[in-house]
Amino acid sequence: MLSKPIRIASFVAILFACFIQSQTIFAESTTREHDGPTASFEWFEYQGHDRVFEAKSSDKTYRNPVLAGFYPDPSVVRVGNDFYMVNSTFGYYPGLPVFHSRDLVNWTQIGNVIDRTDMMSFDGIHLSQQGLYAPTIEYHDGLFYVANTCVACGGNFLVTAKNPAGPWSDPIWLPDVGGIDPSLLFDGDRVFIVNHNTPEGPELYDGHRAIWIRELDPTTFQSISERKMLIDGGVTIKEEPVYIEGPHLYKVRGKYYLSAAEGGTEMDHRQVIFRSDNIWGPYIPFENNPILTQRNLPENRPNPITSTGHADLVTDTQGNWWAVFLGTRTYDRIHFNTGRETFLLPVDWRSGWPVILEPGKTVPYVLMRPKPADATVLEKPVTGNFTIREEFDAELPGDWVFVRTPRSDWWKSGGGQLTIKPGNERIGDVLQPSIVARRLQHMNMQAITAMRFNPGSIADEAGMVALQNDAYYFAMGLGQNRQGQTVLRLRHRDGMEGHIHGKILKETPIDIDPGSLIYLRVDVRGPVIDFSWSMDNKHYDSLYAGANARTLSTMRAGGFTGAMIGMYAETDQ
Repeated sequence: MLSKPIRIASFVAILFACFIQSQTIFAESTTREHDGPTASFEWFEYQGHDRVFEAKSSDKTYRNPVLAGFYPDPSVVRVGNDFYMVNSTFGYYPGLPVFHSRDLVNWTQIGNVIDRTDMMSFDGIHLSQQGLYAPTIEYHDGLFYVANTCVACGGNFLVTAKNPAGPWSDPIWLPDVGGIDPSLLFDGDRVFIVNHNTPEGPELYDGHRAIWIRELDPTTFQSISERKMLIDGGVTIKEEPVYIEGPHLYKVRGKYYLSAAEGGTEMDHRQVIFRSDNIWGPYIPFENNPILTQRNLPENRPNPITSTGHADLVTDTQGNWWAVFLGTRTYDRIHFNTGRETFLLPVDWRSGWPVILEPGKTVPYVLMRPKPADATVLEKPVTGNFTIREEFDAELPGDWVFVRTPRSDWWKSGGGQLTIKPGNERIGDVLQPSIVARRLQHMNMQAITAMRFNPGSIADEAGMVALQNDAYYFAMGLGQNRQGQTVLRLRHRDGMEGHIHGKILKETPIDIDPGSLIYLRVDVRGPVIDFSWSMDNKHYDSLYAGANARTLSTMRAGGFTGAMIGMYAETDQ
């Protein structure tokens, strides 16, 4: 989210530059080499402590966001008493996490849709502006369906599964369906797809987009009708609404409802709705649109939630309607490192129209919860203040991610350690650096890891990374200087200019015996980030305090992802 609503068309120049850079690097390094020493991590601990999560709640209430951190563009479906939800992941692998809940509040990740390396490649794509955009999940006649777009890596596609935990099918590509954000509606024995694309005629203004529909073959899912434009621009084209996207089509009591987001995914983001007696239209907008927004609210309101939209509607087991949608929590009005998160609100039907939130009202952090079919067993917290400690006793859980699709098995988890073989594709190379990371889910957090690493040359480095994308990151790693001393250094990159592997902010010699543990710690306090280290995990020495954590902010770095925190190893040999 940049200073203005920016989507695909506005990224062309940046993406072309990234493509040229990645192809140059790819041509020079088509295979990953592992000539450096292996880094070993005994554990990783993450602790989040945001003040808004300290608000009192009870067994009759729930807390927003229901998924904290980088979980944007939620789509949800109910099957019996069970709810399933997916989110976009852009250039991270595995892609499209699948969550399960019995109450719409407590969510457990049960898998990922894109979890086999041969399903699609993210090589060379922009980590936070390309890749897997807003997915939708549906269920029909014993099968789950996810419709999605892989921007710069294939286009629109469908995958299916009998079990939402997987395995999911290989992608069924939809070459006739252009644009982004495809969504399905099963209407009897027919299936339709709606999506965002350019308008039928010339673009009348920057950001002029449209919503289209076509019918698909229910077996092959290829087009069997001409496409038709349903929405041109948005609710009122004279007002030049930008980037109508994320459409969802519902059939309710014989009428068709089309819900979509307008205004770009920044402060002007808003959810709007249209209705028709015929699936092909015409669609009439609700006179009291938008049905959800946080724009035009006082900037000085406490603990602001902003940029709400990309909503999907679902009914609970009691017949009540609910909406999941994305929003952001900012720490200084516009900056946020946690990315776009998933929120939940009840839906009120008024005179045949669904309303998520009246204009002028703020999204509440605590409110009355749905009545569940039964209690959900929460295996790992995904919101609120919590501590998670990963001991690496088994394979990595599905919430750990890699930068783009791995092309080799350079990591191994099990037996109480995570080992990472350093690759010659480094952080910033727009390829596949050896990074294992998880989402930063709090404005205020601390992460610690215990590492063993013996750098053999100035080229070798391993440690902790706080990453927004290839051009915006901090890397605190153990390495060697030109005199052959073991040093701990902090590298920082804050934009496309300058060296792609970052500027050294601080480097200090470390007296460490080969094979000894070193403890690395990262603390984030809103706009401030500190880096420290210890030899005993009791007394910590500061490496660098007070760095500008806005480097990890979406507003500064652009794109649509949140920050990640994790471990890395690299070499340039």
